[in-house]
Parts: sequence; C-alpha cells; structure tokens
Amino acid sequence: MNGLIKLTPFDLFLATSLILVAAIISILLRIGLERRLLLAALRATVQLGLVGLILEKVFAIRHPLPVIALLLVMVFFAGREAVARSAWKYKGIRWDTWLTMLFSSFFVGGLITQVVVGVKPWYHPQYIIPILGMILGNSLNGIALGLDRFLDYFVSRRAEIELYLAFGASRSETLNEPLRTSVYTGMIPVINCMSVVGIVSLPGMMTGQILAGSPPLQAVAYQLLIMFTLAGANAFGAMLIAVMAARRLVSQEGWLNLEELEANSKRKQKQKCKRFKGKNRVKD
Repeated sequence: MNGLIKLTPFDLFLATSLILVAAIISILLRIGLERRLLLAALRATVQLGLVGLILEKVFAIRHPLPVIALLLVMVFFAGREAVARSAWKYKGIRWDTWLTMLFSSFFVGGLITQVVVGVKPWYHPQYIIPILGMILGNSLNGIALGLDRFLDYFVSRRAEIELYLAFGASRSETLNEPLRTSVYTGMIPVINCMSVVGIVSLPGMMTGQILAGSPPLQAVAYQLLIMFTLAGANAFGAMLIAVMAARRLVSQEGWLNLEELEANSKRKQKQKCKRFKGKNRVKD
C-alpha cells in the first residue's frame, strides 16, 4: 500500500490513554513521576504542534531565510539542553556549546545534504530541516555526555593533571587522555544504536519512510546515511566541545583554571536527592 494513513484527533486521543496508563502505574508504585510524565506529554504535544504549524509555513514560503532562522533556533535550544545536562559548568560554557552545536551540525549536515544527497535548491526545507534536526537531536546527547565526562575528569583527577604539568608535560600531552575519554563517552550511544539496529529496533527514519510508502531498501539506504552521519557528528562534536572547554580550563602556559568550574544547579540536585530519599524512606 502506497497511500498514507492519516491519523484523526480520535486516534491521538486513544494514544493518549497509554500515557495515562503509565501515569497510573507511577501512582500505584509510588514512583512520583506521574506529574513529570504528564507535563512532558503536554510539552511534547504543544511543541510538536507548533513545529508542525511552523514547518507548513516554511515549506510554503520556500525561501532560505526562514529555514536558516528555524535551524538557528534549534541550535540555541540544543545548546541550552546540553549545558543543563552537565553536572559542572564554567564561565562561557553556553557559548562553547552553541558554537559546537552550530559548527558540528552545519558542517556535517551541509556535507551530507549538499555533497552526498545533492539537495536542490540547497535550502530545500523538506530535506534540510529533518536531516539537520536529527543531527542536532542526536549529537546533543554525544556533546552533553562528552562535556560532562570531560569536566568530571578534571574534577576527579585534578592532582594527576597538575602532576603532569608540574613534570613539564605539554598542554596537548596533558589533555590527551581526557580528550580521548570525552570522545569515547560521546560515541557510546550511537555505537550501541548501530549495533542493534535492524535486529532489536527499526529506527525512526526508516520506519517513517516505510510508513510514507517508500521502498524498504530505499528506506534502509537513508537510515544508513543518517546513522553514519550521526556517528561522525557525535565524534566531531564531542571532540570540539572538549577542546573548547580545555581552552578555558588550561592556559597556554600550563596553568589550571579550575576555579572557573562550579556545580550546575547544585541546590536543585540536593532538593531532588532529599525528595527521593524522603519518598523511599522505610517506615518502622
């Protein structure tokens, strides 16, 4: 069947019942996630609905400026989310994550859309926005994990880093191990995903194209294209954010500037920890 099955509001209402089931399970087991679950479902509905309306306008205009503006907005929120996921922060971390997101996603996305796929015109929103959106969403995880691991390395192994510098190690020699650790951590999610794809799961790009009526082999080709792209974007993004963070934390002269580091939302983390302990306290 090549036709697209359209979903009605009643179909979406039936799907909403599954969210309610999950919320009921949370209430019965006293997990405490029902409010966050319902809020997340509401946010997803509103955000996706707004994006759908915006994309309809952008697709109709067919002009590069709205496409670029929408992509920049996506980069902005992706950078904010990457900072929020890190347990540590430093002065200028937002600029570093925004620039990393912007450069890695636009560089890799531009290479794929303009060289490999050959999108014409170059700003064609039907291809540019979904592909760069997938690159941003997935590289966000790699960049956030890599950044968090890199900063945690500096905090937990500060004495080791200072010892390297004290014995005359160069800046690149000192940063070699934390950089490798950061990129390794950022690459793990996409490697795990590629290892089980087709056996355990059918990813979104492939499933969406099959549901839209594309031939299965063509859908597989696009999915492989996206997954290999995500692997490159994750590695590039994790490496770039680590280099930019190192530029602020280690001076050219070999001095550590760890006084720039501070806990990210430490008060909120303590509140969540106390709330979790309170709900799970065993009563006599």
